[in-house]
Amino acid sequence: MFSSLKVRNYRLFFLGQVVSNTGTWMQRIAQDWLVLSLTGSSAAVGITTALQFLPMLLFGLYGGVLVDRLPKRPTLLVTQAAMALTGLALAFLTLSGHVQVWHVYLAAFAVGLATVVDNPARQSFVSEMVGPGQLQNAVSLNSANFQSARLVGPAVAGLLITGVGTGWAFLLNGLSFVAPIAGLLLMRARELHVVKRTPRGKGQLREGLRYVAGRPDLIWPIVLVGFIGTFGFNFPVWLSAYADDTFHAGAGAYSLFNTLMALGSLAGALLAARRGTARLRVLIAAAIAFGALEVVAATAPSLWLFALLMVPIGIAGLTVNVTANTSVQMATDPAMRGRVMALFMMVFMGGSPLGAPLVGWVTDAYGPRIGFALGGLVSMAAATTIGLVLARLGGLRVSLGWHRGAPRVRFVPRTRTEEHLATV
Repeated sequence: MFSSLKVRNYRLFFLGQVVSNTGTWMQRIAQDWLVLSLTGSSAAVGITTALQFLPMLLFGLYGGVLVDRLPKRPTLLVTQAAMALTGLALAFLTLSGHVQVWHVYLAAFAVGLATVVDNPARQSFVSEMVGPGQLQNAVSLNSANFQSARLVGPAVAGLLITGVGTGWAFLLNGLSFVAPIAGLLLMRARELHVVKRTPRGKGQLREGLRYVAGRPDLIWPIVLVGFIGTFGFNFPVWLSAYADDTFHAGAGAYSLFNTLMALGSLAGALLAARRGTARLRVLIAAAIAFGALEVVAATAPSLWLFALLMVPIGIAGLTVNVTANTSVQMATDPAMRGRVMALFMMVFMGGSPLGAPLVGWVTDAYGPRIGFALGGLVSMAAATTIGLVLARLGGLRVSLGWHRGAPRVRFVPRTRTEEHLATV
């Protein structure tokens, strides 16, 4: 489960990310709660989320082209330092009492700009640290790392917000970037599995898009995470609204919801680390389960039942993310990985500028339960449709039956007669 941590460079990277990711989650919780406190609007929280991911939607593919051209470690040093400065600036404004909602919007957009390059660089750099043999394990442990921080970060943020105010969460996030920067500086360059960088040239963006368009095993997982990222992962909007409007429980409940979801996500990441391969059928099943659980949680009558449902939602959501990420990375040529992963992250994260304001408006207009249920239904529909498309491309058909007294749905190979009829 932890075999890639034997690699010294990856171990330094992993430990630095533990600290930085904890600070990132603290800032996310504090940022959402600060906006809700300043405006009283779920739509405003949705706008903040949208602004943070808008640069990925606008410039994500260009970020991938840059990452394929640039050395990964120096690039990450620059992006991590930029995000640190953003956190420190927001801390100063909040602690001095001068913060306004447009300051938070601007900070969210600035972090998003750094993420345009930082995300594909970090994704691609993993293979340079551990090599192809440990890639599946390292990607899964990266997700476990992120979700472990998600356990600690919201809890600490909740204590800071209720105890001393949101500004201290921003300050600690800014300081947390010292750890990953130190880890990058301490790495041994000679031990990296360096991939030959793509020389500067014309048409590299179109080349990356053509590469993905000609690969069904790449394009359909990317389309699926696009739908789920746009409509199913708007948790800052929903959970803050549930904590404030539905259950009237305050920042402590918002922190609890995020912490329990992180607990499920951590379990999902560790389970993914144990799996040897990333199967598309696991991706489809997890995506359908994710959407169904959101619909169930939307109808939960009590705070504690709603909170407990965050655990399986976290498991299913993380399984979708890791399985899609790993399957796409492992199927991609190393020279194209920066562009492909930029497209993956652009679709997954860049959908938020479209989905978050819409979901925020639905949540404000019709209530958190309707907004949450809508996200789950769209995720279920997308997963089911894409599952059928992949089955058809793979020469499979749906088989409905019973097994030990329970209904069972399977994909089985088409017979030659069925294949002939399907082409007529």
